[in-house]
Amino acid sequence: MNRGFYTIMAAQFFSSLADNALLFVAIDLLINMKSPGWITPLLKLSFTLFYVLLAAFVGAFADSMPKGKVMFISNLIKVGGCLLIFANVHPLLAYAIVGFGAAVYSPAKYGILTELLPAEKLVAANGWVEGLTVMSIIFGTVMGGALVGHRVSSFLLDFDLPLIDTGITTPTQSALCVVVGIYILAAIFNTRIPDTGCRYGHQERNPIKLVTDFANCYSLLWKDKLGQISLAVTTLFWGAAQTLQFIVLEWANRTLKLSYEQATSLVGVVAIGVAAGAVISARSITLRKSLTVIPVGIAMGVIVMGMTMVHSVALAYPLLVLVGLLGGFFLVPMNALLQHRGHVLMSAGHSIAVQNFNENLSILVMLAAYSLMLRGHLNLDIIILIFGLFLAGTMFIIMRKHNSNQREFDSVSLIGEAKH
Repeated sequence: MNRGFYTIMAAQFFSSLADNALLFVAIDLLINMKSPGWITPLLKLSFTLFYVLLAAFVGAFADSMPKGKVMFISNLIKVGGCLLIFANVHPLLAYAIVGFGAAVYSPAKYGILTELLPAEKLVAANGWVEGLTVMSIIFGTVMGGALVGHRVSSFLLDFDLPLIDTGITTPTQSALCVVVGIYILAAIFNTRIPDTGCRYGHQERNPIKLVTDFANCYSLLWKDKLGQISLAVTTLFWGAAQTLQFIVLEWANRTLKLSYEQATSLVGVVAIGVAAGAVISARSITLRKSLTVIPVGIAMGVIVMGMTMVHSVALAYPLLVLVGLLGGFFLVPMNALLQHRGHVLMSAGHSIAVQNFNENLSILVMLAAYSLMLRGHLNLDIIILIFGLFLAGTMFIIMRKHNSNQREFDSVSLIGEAKH
C-alpha cells in the first residue's frame, strides 16, 4: 500500500469516529428529553435517509472532481449538522444533516480505492477499511457514552480558556465540541489525499437523466451473476448490523440491567469481533475465494438467536465477540468483490452509489420494523429470534441462488476480469 492509501485510511477513521460518537451523544440527548424508546432507532434511520434519497446523484458528484475534495466538502457538512444541535434543533433533524454529509462522503471514500489500487489488493484494502471503520465504531461508541458520562463531562465543563467565555454549560455541548474537533481533524487529512488522476469525463447534471443513469447502473449490477450475490450479502449485513446496535443497547438495559454508559461498551464488544474477523479474512481469503464465506453469514444468524438464552454479562461478552467476528469475516470479501464488479461494469462512484442505496434502504426497512415492534411492545426475546432467523434464512436463500448461478456457468471465473 502506498502513502496515499494510509492518508485515506486516517481521514476515514476520524470521520467515522466522529459519526459514531455523535450517534451515542444524540441517543443520550433523546433520553434526557424523555423521548419514547421507539424513537431512538429513528436516529439511525434519519442518518441513512439521504443515502437513499441522493443515491442517483452522489455517484456523479463523486466522479466530478478529485475524491479528496469531495470528502473534504462532506466533512464540512457534518460539522454543520453538529452545530445545529447547539442551536437546539431536534437531534433527529440535526443527525439527518450529518447523514447528508456521510451520503456524499461514501462514494468517494470507497471509489478512490478502485482508482488507487489494482484488483488483487482490494480484499486487503477492504480489510483495512472495514477494520478501521469497526475500530472507529468501538472507540466512537465508548467515546460517545463517556463524553456524556458524569466523569468526562465534568472534566470538560471545568476546563476554561483564559479570558474567553465559551458558553459551554451542558454535557451535550461539551461532547459536541469534541466531536466537531474530530471532524476538523478528518478534514485536514482530506486535504492531504492525493489526486489519482482518474477522470470520468463530463458528469450529467440533469436530474431526470441522472435518475435514469442510476436505474441503468442499478439494473446492471443486480443482473450480474457476481454483483447480485455480493450486493445481496452486503445489503443484508449492513441492515442487520445497524439494527443489532440498537437491539444490544435494549438487551443490555432490559436483560443484563446495565446503565447506558455500560451498554455502549457492550455495543463496542461486537465491533471488536468485527475488527478481528475483518483482519483474519483480509489475511486468509483471496478475491477469487470470496464467495466461499457465505455459510458464515448463516452461522451468524443462528448465534444471534442465542442471545435469548444469555442473562449474564460474563457470557454476553464472548457471545457478542463471536457474532461480530463472523460478521467481519464474511463482509470484507463480499465488499471487495462488489467493488471489483462495480469497477468492471461502470465507474467507481456510480457503483458505490448503487451499493449505498441498497444497503441503506435495508437499514431503513429493518430499523423501521424494529421501531414498530418496540412500539407494539413485542417481547424483546421474540424480536431477537425473528431477527436471527431472518438473517440466517436470507443468507441461506442467497447461497442457494449462487449455487444455481454456478450451475448455469462458472461466474467465479469472471473475478479479475478487466474493465469493460
